[in-house]
Amino acid sequence: MRLEKYKKPIDQLIAAFSIIVMVVLVACVVWQVFSRYVLNNPSTLTDELARFSMIWVGLLGAAYTTGAQRHLSIDLLTGNLSGVRKMISQVIINLCIFGFCALAMVWGGSELVEKVYTTGQVSPAMQIPMAYVYAVLPISGLIMMFYAVIFILEAMLEHHQPAQQIIEERA
Repeated sequence: MRLEKYKKPIDQLIAAFSIIVMVVLVACVVWQVFSRYVLNNPSTLTDELARFSMIWVGLLGAAYTTGAQRHLSIDLLTGNLSGVRKMISQVIINLCIFGFCALAMVWGGSELVEKVYTTGQVSPAMQIPMAYVYAVLPISGLIMMFYAVIFILEAMLEHHQPAQQIIEERA
């Protein structure tokens, strides 16, 4: 992959941040169980933090999975393609991913974050602005859009590489 140098730092950043958020999530759940069943005094703060962490881990995990090209796909029709048809298929699929992320996640998510921020909605237990919780939606959408562009460019470069090799071999 020629564009790996652009993709790899983003992969590492998402993975590191997701691990940190997952550790916080596990710690919150363990404390929640301990405080509920041993201390008979459940912590509302850790319950809320665990829910918000789960949202962030889920959406960042979806972005990471998109970057690893391990997202759910049905390749019944595209599995047997090669050459130009495979390249066109990859470009169309990644354009669809880009469009969905741009419209639903980035634009729609940004609208949601703006509405929630302007209304001043805060979380019940932690009293943090809910806009911070919802901000992961446009963030993960932007990351997925970045990956879609990388994969579109990679598909086009990959398609032109064999032709370039044939020209070089004949020269």
